[in-house]
Amino acid sequence: MTTTEPMSSSEADPLTDRVIPVRRVAFDYPRDELPRHYVGGDLVMSHVVTVLSSMFPDGEDYFVRSVRRFRNRITDDELRTRVAGFIGQEAMHGRQHREFNTRLGELGYPTRSIERTIDRLLRFRERFTPALVNLAVTAALEHYTATLAEVLMTDVEAREALAVDEVRSLMLWHALEESEHKAVAFDVYQHVSGNHFIRALVMNVVTIGFLIAVVLGTTWSLLHDRATRNPLRLLRSLAALRRSPFLRREVIRHLRDYNRRGFHPDDHDTTDLVAQWRAELFGAKGVLASKLAS
Repeated sequence: MTTTEPMSSSEADPLTDRVIPVRRVAFDYPRDELPRHYVGGDLVMSHVVTVLSSMFPDGEDYFVRSVRRFRNRITDDELRTRVAGFIGQEAMHGRQHREFNTRLGELGYPTRSIERTIDRLLRFRERFTPALVNLAVTAALEHYTATLAEVLMTDVEAREALAVDEVRSLMLWHALEESEHKAVAFDVYQHVSGNHFIRALVMNVVTIGFLIAVVLGTTWSLLHDRATRNPLRLLRSLAALRRSPFLRREVIRHLRDYNRRGFHPDDHDTTDLVAQWRAELFGAKGVLASKLAS
């Protein structure tokens, strides 16, 4: 099986942790099973997850463009194969999140306006910054997505908050594949440059920009929700953010480790975690095996 072919459930177990399979999946969000505040009924977290999902489609496209610009400079055959898998996976993520965002838009979330804003900002960045910087941005953001993915796959509380089965399935599929390709953009950057100063500087700038974008996007999204007019509910939801598994100290330390000289994404070994979720989601009895295109 090549990395650009769909993976059947029978092929899930033999995969090594270096293989990046492209799984063609499809999700459905029945109207009667997707409440407005679908993240455990929590007001703010439902908007945060929506904002992140709204960022994904054009963000994934940007990642693909940033890595693809350097594909002809990659001389390592294994890395070229992994890049092909990375591009295929990211394309599928963008497609599936666009469909999810459309459904969220029907619930009243401003997903289209957020998507358009992200697309304009990223294309502006590409126009005025060097290709190597865009690659470094991609590597930095991939560290964020891989870190958040690891939290989702290891923390029961994080998964239980996604009470809607189809939403949880979407996020777990995405999380698994972020873990599978977490080192690709980083390895391409190291292959073509490896400049530590640029990598660390870009990560620090990206961190500030990412946090600002999430806060502003969430604020904008909340303004479209009548439930926000209930100050008691809003304050309780904001207070609950402090207990989020995604904001724990070990997660922050994991993110900061990126700036360490000599850092590599595989320093945080997720081999067993990836194998576990490959089997649980796409193994012979995997809960998502039936969603794979034949």
